Amino acid sequence: MTVPALMPSHAGRPAASSPVADSYARLTEVFPSLVIKELLGDESAPRGGGWVGADELAAGGAALDAFMAWDNAQVLRDYGQQARPDVIASFALHRYAWPACLLVTVPWFLHRRVPRVPVADVAFQRVLGRLTVRVNEFACLPGDPAAALPGARVVADEEALRAEVRQAVAEHLEPVLAGFGPRMRRRGHALWGMVTDEIVEGLWYVAHLLGDERRAMAELELLLPGATAPYRASAGFRELTGPNGEKLPTRDRAACCLFYTLRPEDTCTTCPRTCDADRIRKLTEPDEPAVTST
Repeated sequence: MTVPALMPSHAGRPAASSPVADSYARLTEVFPSLVIKELLGDESAPRGGGWVGADELAAGGAALDAFMAWDNAQVLRDYGQQARPDVIASFALHRYAWPACLLVTVPWFLHRRVPRVPVADVAFQRVLGRLTVRVNEFACLPGDPAAALPGARVVADEEALRAEVRQAVAEHLEPVLAGFGPRMRRRGHALWGMVTDEIVEGLWYVAHLLGDERRAMAELELLLPGATAPYRASAGFRELTGPNGEKLPTRDRAACCLFYTLRPEDTCTTCPRTCDADRIRKLTEPDEPAVTST
C-alpha cells in the first residue's frame, strides 16, 4: 500500500458543531502527518506558501506544473534519474488523491457522515501535510443527531450512504483527473482505476492504524463491488497463507503506480506485478505491518 510522503504536523480540534470535526481529529490522532482544517464562515482558503487549490489542479495550468515539479525534484534527488513525464504526473496525482479521498471516506467510516467536497472548497499543502476544506453539505443516516445541523441530507440506508461516498469522491476527483489527464498516458478506465486504488488503500491504511482493518476491508468491498460507474474495479481484497498458516490480507491494485519504471525490482506489495510468493515474503518480514507502505 503506497502512502504519500507527508511531513508531520499538528493542529487543534476543529469546531465541535461540524459534522466531520471528530472524524478529522481522530484521523490526525492516528496519522499525524495529515492535518485537516475546516474553513468556517467567510474564512478564505490559503494560497501561496506551497498551498494549491484543488480547483487550480483541475485547471491544469501553472499551479499544476509547480505541483508536479515537486515530484520531479524528489525523483531526481532520491533516485538519481529522470522519470518519464507521465510517471511524474502519476506520482503527483497519487500524492493529492490519496489524502483527498480521506476527506470523504474517514467521516463515512467513523461516523456514517459523507461530506460533499467540490474542488472549489479544498486546498492542499503537501510539504506540511495539511488540507483545508469547507463542508457545506453532507449526507447521514436516519437517527443521526447531526441530521439537525445545517446542510444535512438524510438518506434511507447504508447502501444509499455508500452511493453518496461514491458520488462525493467522483464529484471531487473528476475535474482533477481532467487537469492531470493531458500530462498522462492514461485515460478514462485507467484513471478511474487509480481513483479506486486511492479510495481503498487510503482507508485501508488508516483503518489499520485505528485497529479496525478487517471492518474497513468488509466496508470497502461493499462500497466498491466492481460495477459502480465511474469506478472500474472492485476493492480487490483476497487472503494469502503465510509460512505458519497465518492469514495475510492483500489486494490487487486496479492500476499500476508506475514505480517499477524507477526500480523494476522493488514493486509494491499490492502491485499486479508482485507474485504471491513475494507478497508473502514482504508481509512476513520482521517489523513489516500487515498493511504495508512504500
